[in-house]
Amino acid sequence: MIAQGLIDDLLAIPIVGPTARRRTVIAPFSGEPLYELPLSEEQDVQAAVDAARQAQKLWAQRPLRERKRIMLRYHDLVLQHRDQAMDLIQAENGKARRDAMEEVLDVAITARHYARDARRLLKTRRHRGALPLLVGVREVRHPKGVVGVISPWNYPFTLAASDAIPALLAGNAVVLKPDAQTTLTALFAIRLLREAGLPAALIQVVTGEGPEVGPMVIDRVDYVMFTGSTPVGRFVASRCGERLIGCSLELGGKNALIVRADADPDRAAEIALRACFANSGQLCIAAERIYVNASIQEAFLAAFLPRVAAMNLQAGLQWGADMGSLVSAKQFERVQEHVADAVRHGATVLAGGRARPEIGPYFFEPTVLANVDERMTLCEQETFGPVAAVYTVSSDAEAVARANDSSYGLNAAVITRDRAEGRRLAAQIKTGTVNVNEGYAAAWGSTRAPMGGMGDSGLGRRHGDEGLLKYTEVQTIATQRALGFGAPFGWSDRKWGQVLTVSLGAMKRLGLK
Repeated sequence: MIAQGLIDDLLAIPIVGPTARRRTVIAPFSGEPLYELPLSEEQDVQAAVDAARQAQKLWAQRPLRERKRIMLRYHDLVLQHRDQAMDLIQAENGKARRDAMEEVLDVAITARHYARDARRLLKTRRHRGALPLLVGVREVRHPKGVVGVISPWNYPFTLAASDAIPALLAGNAVVLKPDAQTTLTALFAIRLLREAGLPAALIQVVTGEGPEVGPMVIDRVDYVMFTGSTPVGRFVASRCGERLIGCSLELGGKNALIVRADADPDRAAEIALRACFANSGQLCIAAERIYVNASIQEAFLAAFLPRVAAMNLQAGLQWGADMGSLVSAKQFERVQEHVADAVRHGATVLAGGRARPEIGPYFFEPTVLANVDERMTLCEQETFGPVAAVYTVSSDAEAVARANDSSYGLNAAVITRDRAEGRRLAAQIKTGTVNVNEGYAAAWGSTRAPMGGMGDSGLGRRHGDEGLLKYTEVQTIATQRALGFGAPFGWSDRKWGQVLTVSLGAMKRLGLK
């Protein structure tokens, strides 16, 4: 699968002591040990933050054009080494190769986007002062310092690299804590950054389980970017709040896909297939709820269910799989229990519903359920696996209302022939992103636009301007050029007050803000 020499080379990157504890990482495709991961201790985390903080002081002084040049080289290296990156992603995560390719493309696009946009976002801006001409105001952006990036196992390449890229361009250092299951993939992303010219000390990697190492990182850095579950996100936000540092959180979702009465059944089925089962459903923005208008439901299911049944599940690093494995025994058990609980309470299995141990220990068929209601765990809780529930609705209004009947608000989709009507409905759905005639990729791949969640799905945004600006501290510098805010010598306060009143009225008439 993966050459031992590459594993040894990558594991030399983390700061870990010579007697560090180890964790056995299991290969999802086989259930066999893949490698032994050294685990960082508290002193390792402290050393990583100290080294990053020292390196950041020099990095922030380097011209922005040098930082941009490094990221554009990184873009090229990621594409050049895409096969090696995909091998590592699949070996640790178990996803299909085409899903691994999505990660590679996302990292390259993100690097190019922020390298091109960094100058526009970070430049000093001039604003009109309180008294035009008399007060000059400048808005200056400074890096936060050391950013902690805590990334998950489901997208180990993109969520390690794509959150670090804008932080680094903004002049910060990064301490990365990847999930213990997928550390090699994150380390490969870091190795390519260093090959592109990034100073080695500027991005540090610490290893270990989230509940143990995560708080060590949060307690030492100046800003936190976290992607993961909503319960853990609440803990991260609380911990950051105690320290009065900022954080950005992309959390869980129970995403809805609406199939309108006017939708083309075949097109809707093709979109829903990717929306529900990309990355084996282990995608925060995957669709787990499908709301189909009653007038088209029969035609939609006639097109959708055969496609689901025909999906090719396979283990291995080759191309050709429609869906890969779940990542671990824990995730497999969660999916299996959600489906079993739903069936016990009366749900109907329309497709799938079975484990596939003959392919691999954590393979579970893409599954479609009907007759799901509130008695069932998966009705409202995120399954995070290849399971979707189909519900019948009688109108667009009902579909939107049911889509919004969730504490989550991450992503949604609307499938329709009428794009204008699709956009109108999209604006009524309370989620951070909505895709019209796509499941998730249209919004996710549009890096110029912000992406994130409402409600229990998180705080802040990645992508867009905020995806970089959140890693900065904004400073206002106001220069008084003439006169002042006090009454000129010899003037009474009353006279000065009258002058200011007349001036404000004149500013309004002139249309000044």
